[in-house]
Amino acid sequence: MNVRVDRRAIPALLFALVWLSCGWFGSWEFNPNNSTRLFAAMSLAEQGDATIDEFAHLTIDKAQFGPHTYLDKAPGMTLLATPVIALAFGLTGEGARLLEKRIEAPDLTRYLRLRLRLATILITGLLTALATLALWSVARGVTGSDGAALFAALAYSLGTPVWGWSTTLFGHAPVAALWMIAVWAVWRGTQADVSARHAAIAGGALGWAVVIEYQAVIGGTLIALWALWRLRRRVGAVRAIGWAVAGGMTAGVALAGYNLLAFGTIFRLGYQGVVGFEGMQQGLFGLTSPKAAVLNEIIFGLRRGLIWVAPVLVLAPVGLLRLARGQGAMAVMIVGVVAAVLLVNSAYVYWDGGFSTGPRHSVPAIPMLALALAPLWAELQHLRARIAAAALLALSIGINLAIAAAEIVAPDTYHFPLWRPILAEDWPRGAFRDLPGEFWGWPHFAGMALYLVLAAASAWALWRAAARERQGMMAWQS
Repeated sequence: MNVRVDRRAIPALLFALVWLSCGWFGSWEFNPNNSTRLFAAMSLAEQGDATIDEFAHLTIDKAQFGPHTYLDKAPGMTLLATPVIALAFGLTGEGARLLEKRIEAPDLTRYLRLRLRLATILITGLLTALATLALWSVARGVTGSDGAALFAALAYSLGTPVWGWSTTLFGHAPVAALWMIAVWAVWRGTQADVSARHAAIAGGALGWAVVIEYQAVIGGTLIALWALWRLRRRVGAVRAIGWAVAGGMTAGVALAGYNLLAFGTIFRLGYQGVVGFEGMQQGLFGLTSPKAAVLNEIIFGLRRGLIWVAPVLVLAPVGLLRLARGQGAMAVMIVGVVAAVLLVNSAYVYWDGGFSTGPRHSVPAIPMLALALAPLWAELQHLRARIAAAALLALSIGINLAIAAAEIVAPDTYHFPLWRPILAEDWPRGAFRDLPGEFWGWPHFAGMALYLVLAAASAWALWRAAARERQGMMAWQS
């Protein structure tokens, strides 16, 4: 039996489906978490400084040092967005200096919307698509199953709020993606000969995750310890560690450069000057001690519970047990990273994240949980069990399509935001933030219809590629 198989088809189609899905939908450009990062990137790209004085009245997320106003967050997303803003400035010749500085002012809205969409497509959406391939690769290596790897990869990227957060400039989805890319680099770089290239990628990914969200140092450290465990007694381990440190230093240099430009010293954080959020003065920038009641809300609560917006992840604990049988060290690392993320989230004064659909501060744990789904699927022998798992994944994808298309930052006044406003209010009236509607003036539902056609075609091609690969493997084995 002769079956021609292009082994690049599955990752290429998977990448295309995820990147299309993340780029098709958007978020509100004046959301403070989006806008403050954009304002800082605009100042860096167009004026060469880090102040956001002229935009200060347009956002509640800001820091004050002396007479000037700055970004109040870790600067990673702003630094990544700055080249995108500079590219838009170079191509259009339009800067923000002469625009009316008022929320929903038509020209400013158009200006910000275009730059936010470019940044999310080229940064958050791209990182999530790359991390999906990374997860697929690791899952395939762990289980030897294309089906198991696809199940886990689709669960991560389209079956959880990672999809919705990849349409924003918030740091949660990029940190999740960078952690997954680091895990892939460690896995691939320690399979046979120790790889300096993969070590540098792992170090760079972990370093940039910290520059995007400072608390990522905790989970990143656990991933690094797992890497050291895999390097133990390996020839070339010291060289690989050196390359990993060099990769991480790229992020450190960028952070130091931003701090010097903004504050004149590398020893200052934007969080030190936060305006209007008194809770940030508690503990370490709002981090106190983990709370069991909050942890319960993060996982099960109607207002923020992860289980409601990513039901497929209820299978992850069983998958972790299966993973531990063959990859004990990886399972321990995953448990540690997930626990660290959840405990930090439950210790944060503003644990609910304000306007949010699902527990946004826990998003970095999602790829680790999704990775555990691969060994679960690989060991499902009965057809009914696989149908049930696939149905749960389909439900999760449907839920997150609803969220990504309508509102990833649901107001905190809603008791169960998945139902109201998203399903009960936004969907019936076609209130979608899709590319055709926001940029081409298409009517309600038309952009959604086109997305569904494109996504269905991509999914069908992906399914056919996976089927051909299974046939090719069976032919080779026979």
